[in-house]
Amino acid sequence: MSASETALSIPVGEVMVSGTYACPDSPSATVVLAHGAGAGMEHPFLRGFTDALNSLGLATLRFNFPYREAGRKFPDRPPTAIAAWRAAMDAAAGKAAEHGATGRIWAAGKSFGGRMASMAVADGMDAAGLVYLGYPLHPPGKPDKVRDEHLYGITSPMLFLQGSRDTFATPGILEDVVRRIGPSAVLQWVEGGDHSFAVAGVKRSAAEVGATLAEPVAGFIRASG
Repeated sequence: MSASETALSIPVGEVMVSGTYACPDSPSATVVLAHGAGAGMEHPFLRGFTDALNSLGLATLRFNFPYREAGRKFPDRPPTAIAAWRAAMDAAAGKAAEHGATGRIWAAGKSFGGRMASMAVADGMDAAGLVYLGYPLHPPGKPDKVRDEHLYGITSPMLFLQGSRDTFATPGILEDVVRRIGPSAVLQWVEGGDHSFAVAGVKRSAAEVGATLAEPVAGFIRASG
């Protein structure tokens, strides 16, 4: 199922950030996707992921955070990132209305983008659910610095897709966090995957790696209603 892309300019306070919307015929839901700290929305991993979601019948909107749009390397502070998330979700709702897409709107993000999505929802942003592509639970090598406090107040469905070799999430600690969140949270391991979901000894492009994550995400969204 193909979907043509539409370039967007999304206002975040006094600045504009880039976005790209794609909508197949009669999408079952819309997934808004934020990038990680070190790469923008055009990274092949994200393009591969959204292209595959489109082929599975989901609309997508991926966007840049203000720091990335301005060419800065250091990520935005949470208030700015949350404002960007709210603006992107509003833009997705507007585009969905234009296309007659009645499915619910989900928030998803790679690493930093996913954590900021969760903070935005904890701060009151409406989303049908959350999808984390490599949740940065703690800095590498610092499992004592767990960033989980806000997660326990979120009642929306949450899917944690995590590489089993991801140094940003010690398996036992992440499993305990998901258990404590409760039945609304599901953890799915990608065996052998690192923080970028690359598996040692398996040669795949970043776009191909991203595409492999679309089916479990689409399945979770379908199952969540």
